[in-house]
Amino acid sequence: MQYRRAGYGARTVAGARVSQRAVVTPVLIALNLLVYVLTAVQAQDFMRNDVSRLFNDGVLWPVGIAAADEWWRLVTSGFLHFGLLHIGMNMLALWILGRDLELLLGKVRFLAVYFVSMLGGSAAVFAFGAVNTGTAGASGAIYGLMGAILVAVLRLRLNPTAAIGIIVLNVVLTISIPGISLLGHLGGLVVGALAMVAMVYAPAKNRATYQTVAILLLTAAIAGLVLYRDAQLSAQLLP
Repeated sequence: MQYRRAGYGARTVAGARVSQRAVVTPVLIALNLLVYVLTAVQAQDFMRNDVSRLFNDGVLWPVGIAAADEWWRLVTSGFLHFGLLHIGMNMLALWILGRDLELLLGKVRFLAVYFVSMLGGSAAVFAFGAVNTGTAGASGAIYGLMGAILVAVLRLRLNPTAAIGIIVLNVVLTISIPGISLLGHLGGLVVGALAMVAMVYAPAKNRATYQTVAILLLTAAIAGLVLYRDAQLSAQLLP
């Protein structure tokens, strides 16, 4: 009672204030749609928007990162999509997964899980993927949300069958359909699950500190992997 009188109100298992409305999720969707429209208008083709200058300058291209220090590609690629079907499927998944997770985590924690998952997917592609292939899409972040949903279900002691089934189905589709980045999806999935463990299993006392440190450690690990791979590629590409 004293906790509520102090103005904190009811809290979720992650420490977020109980809310009935998601705000960040529709903003992320709107931002992705805006970038897609800009690339499509620039390319004058809503299906071949990947030929636009904006798309080419932001796609995850390992050679561009290693040879030209274009580090922004690790982030900007997460807001670019190949055609109408690609962005439609990703934004639908973001809407379905994001709303519930945002209400559980709160705005700041949700953004932390989303972006660290995005970076995890990008780092996996950069570190282990083909060096001269462009990769784009919010799928790394979305798979991170899938991993987060599974951890949340386990923490809340709910039946995990549906969450596991969705993840398995999506991984199978990723493997079966040519041109989809398995590395980006798995990287996001693993990092998102790890981030969510910190969010919902952190002790109530000093919860925010534990959560912040966990996200910082994950980010540092991702940065270390990227820098290690960058050194390898630089040695191969530059005399």
